[in-house]
Amino acid sequence: MPGPCYAPVMSTSRARNLRRTATAVERLLWRELRDRRLGGYKFRRQHPLRPYVVDFLCPAKRLVVELDGGRHAERAERDAARTAWLEARGYRVIRFWNNEVAGNPAGVLDAILRALEE
Repeated sequence: MPGPCYAPVMSTSRARNLRRTATAVERLLWRELRDRRLGGYKFRRQHPLRPYVVDFLCPAKRLVVELDGGRHAERAERDAARTAWLEARGYRVIRFWNNEVAGNPAGVLDAILRALEE
């Protein structure tokens, strides 16, 4: 399995900015993932994995959780390339639409927990 990817400074500063400007849905999910609240698993938010910054990462399980808003419908090809790049480096990527997180947070958390325990 490949080792960790260390992001250049630009990605790190971008990640910091994304943390400061998180969307309401990202904040909602982060409240449930932080401090090992979901099954005792450690998550990081807006974590740089060069050349990308992923929304949420569980490093121990190499699980990436991505939240997609409306503009992602137009970016399906770019998202697929991003997912392929991450998977080629040993990460598993699961995606949720923002409206799924807002409308059914318990269902989303259950799906994340199942992915962590597979």
